[in-house]
Amino acid sequence: MDENKALTPFRIDIPQADIDDLRNRLAHTRWPIPVPGRDDRTDFSRGIPLVYLEELAEYWRDGFDWRAQEAKLNEHEQFTTVVDGQPFHVVHARSANPEATPLILNHGWPGSFVEYQRLVPLLTDEFHVVIPSLPGFGFSTPLSGTGWELARTTEAYAEIMTRLGYERFAAHGTDIGSGVTGRLAACYPARVIGTHVGCDGRLLGFVGDKFPYPDGLSDDEIAQVEAVRTEDAAERGYLEMQNHRPDTIGAALTDSPAGQLAWIAEKFRTRTSGAYRTPDESVDRDQLLANVSLYWFTRAGASSAQFYYEGEHSGLDWVMAADVPSGWAVFDTHPLMRRVMDPWNAISHWSEFTEGGHFPAMEEPKLLADDIRTFFRGIS
Repeated sequence: MDENKALTPFRIDIPQADIDDLRNRLAHTRWPIPVPGRDDRTDFSRGIPLVYLEELAEYWRDGFDWRAQEAKLNEHEQFTTVVDGQPFHVVHARSANPEATPLILNHGWPGSFVEYQRLVPLLTDEFHVVIPSLPGFGFSTPLSGTGWELARTTEAYAEIMTRLGYERFAAHGTDIGSGVTGRLAACYPARVIGTHVGCDGRLLGFVGDKFPYPDGLSDDEIAQVEAVRTEDAAERGYLEMQNHRPDTIGAALTDSPAGQLAWIAEKFRTRTSGAYRTPDESVDRDQLLANVSLYWFTRAGASSAQFYYEGEHSGLDWVMAADVPSGWAVFDTHPLMRRVMDPWNAISHWSEFTEGGHFPAMEEPKLLADDIRTFFRGIS
């Protein structure tokens, strides 16, 4: 990596013309013709309900204050740096304690560094927090080219930690970020103190596909896993599109803020203790819209989808390092979660919660922060 290794200070400052353009586009949205009988704002069986989407878009246009959110996001030090030809945006929230442990927080899709906004202040008493944005996400744009998948991203993140002066560090991740976290430990076991993963019970839906079935499951247990797989299959429309046709959906996401809102907001609908919530009942509405706004302003709807295509065609598997301590925090858990995902009890720290879901840093930041601290205190 022979490029300039400078860490360039960065501050978010979206041009007012872009904010005005967003509001104008929302005001002139060409909405679908409502289908009779589809007037329940909580019925997501066919995707995000039009009546709910219209409510959310109206608030985004008239009630949401981007400048207020921008000011909050600018409270932490940020910089950009170029690794392997790709620009990366990084949040660096230093602890007042100079001896604090460096901790990299790795996000996924449709998250961003905004996802960790409420988590960071709960961690900086013990950690120097580093949040890189994935290539093609947020201000880690534009993409420098094709080929930015999990392995290449992991190498770039390790280089970013080196540039910050952190030889040894802890790692946490969710979604795509959990894959980065595991690969960091596998590739750099001498540097990674430990890995902490946040996930939810729907991960069982990938068993038999991304993860193998463990031996010894009873017929009833297999039936339970298959039920989750069937339910999860209905949620994968976005996955198949981004895995195989990111350019096609990218054009729509870049041109229509209502389309971008629908594409992302639907994924924040959370099942907690058996009851389904609308996205803005699961997470703070302004934080949700700050995240969507980031995708819109940076045109990351298109470029972030490329990461899925690269991952699907890379041939890479999920990896973990056996000799690096690992911890899992499972939110909205399933009774079979550990039985299936860790049949050998190889994961040294395992926590399960009925609360939360796929975005624990937004849904249950205190539970997540407490679990991260407990895990890393136990291995320090």
